[in-house]
Amino acid sequence: MQARELKIPGTFEFTPSVFGDDRGLFVAPFQEAAFVEAVGHPLRVAQTNHSESRRGVVRGLHYADVPPGQSKYVHCPRGRLLDVVVDLRVGSPTFGEWDAVELSPDRFNSVYVPEGLGHALMALEDGTITSYLCSEGFNPKAERAVHPLSLGLPWPADVEPVLSPKDAAAPSVDEAREAGLLPSYDECATWYATLRD
Repeated sequence: MQARELKIPGTFEFTPSVFGDDRGLFVAPFQEAAFVEAVGHPLRVAQTNHSESRRGVVRGLHYADVPPGQSKYVHCPRGRLLDVVVDLRVGSPTFGEWDAVELSPDRFNSVYVPEGLGHALMALEDGTITSYLCSEGFNPKAERAVHPLSLGLPWPADVEPVLSPKDAAAPSVDEAREAGLLPSYDECATWYATLRD
């Protein structure tokens, strides 16, 4: 398993070895030992999510109140998707910065998104499936969103974005910040320290 830290410290792309033969293939997209070595703590799994999307569907930009927030380990077992992580932590040295990784079953790669960061994805093919491990279960009172088209994110120009009504009505980053809805970098750093202890 290879781990590559993305532009925002603490976010990682994981790419496993694939073992193929005349029967097909075998791959382990999540491996705890490699995860702990890269991230510094285990991934608590409280919920798994599965979505299927047609081409152009954008899910996000989502995050949750910290603590405890919700970290995600995102994988694409069918189709192709563009996975985007945005630093929404007020006070962070990388606030407002983003990174993007294409996920597909060609590489079986995954992205880890720590608590407090915004996460969005776009399906690049019809029938794209997203599977993710989540550190916390769904908590509607703590769930937040920022409009995914308000940040100049690298959505492909040849794909028409399709948003849910909730995401289309989400505030911009500036509006969310002015309303006090974004997570604090200091609170997130304190939370990460508890995970490493």
